[in-house]
Amino acid sequence: MRSYLKNGPNGLDRIDEWQEQCWINVECPDKNDEYLILNKLNVPAWFYGDIEDIDERPRIETEDNWTLVLLRIPFKTNDEKLPFSTIPLGLIFNEHNVISVCFFESDMIRDFIGYTKRKNIFIENNYDFVLKLLLSSSVWFLKYLKQINLQIKIAEDKLEKSIKNEDLQTLLQIEKCLVYFMTSLKSNDILLHKIKNILSRKEGYDLELIEDVEVELKQALELTNIYSDILSGMMDAYASVISNNLNVVMKRLTSISIILMIPTLIASLYGMNVPNSLENAPLGFWFILLFSFVLSTSGVLLFKSRNWL
Repeated sequence: MRSYLKNGPNGLDRIDEWQEQCWINVECPDKNDEYLILNKLNVPAWFYGDIEDIDERPRIETEDNWTLVLLRIPFKTNDEKLPFSTIPLGLIFNEHNVISVCFFESDMIRDFIGYTKRKNIFIENNYDFVLKLLLSSSVWFLKYLKQINLQIKIAEDKLEKSIKNEDLQTLLQIEKCLVYFMTSLKSNDILLHKIKNILSRKEGYDLELIEDVEVELKQALELTNIYSDILSGMMDAYASVISNNLNVVMKRLTSISIILMIPTLIASLYGMNVPNSLENAPLGFWFILLFSFVLSTSGVLLFKSRNWL
């Protein structure tokens, strides 16, 4: 699926066909999109292949008159085991064309187009476009981090009532999402520094925009680190709680076993086929029963005084 956009009086406007200096936005590309990019526009094939790789790292590459800027953006999945992840977004441009390629349908791109209309944002050049997308991706990282924080609170409330494996697995899944976020944000930060070095050799770049991107990236990275530390501490705390509960259960079971062993031992001794001075006593059974009850009760009181039961 592809669309064509160009600077208009109120941000980016959709156009029906390709024009020079327009943005070709390609999401979930099919064979026709691939043919357009590789054969008609003559984009290097390995650019397209690198964007398709889900694990590709952010970087800048140049070949012939084409430049590839690959960054990672946040993505909300439909997988319950991994609700949030990151995906590569490739920006390919030269003097006449700007192409964005993403093999997933992202909320960020649609929001970015709408944002340019709401704020009347004008795309001045290719690197200005890259920086604005980096800024938008950082904002979306922060949005998804708020949702992750909400899921952490919900899981924490459930674990306070009852520690279940499903709730612990939810925390593990969230921790995995935070690891992906942290890795992608660090890589995007490195990419930003490379872009900053390139622009420092040019004239007329927007220093304020670069500072805004740096601030948002730093804030998203710090927030990810904070949530990751909180989650790690929470997991360690619940692991200690589970271990302590297990110790308490084992201690109680051991105490109960000892108490039950007392009447069993007495019954075994007096049940032996040897003289024991009570074999002919008419109240022998009741005496042994009373004796067992008194010893068992004494054991219960002793264990309760030591908080073993």
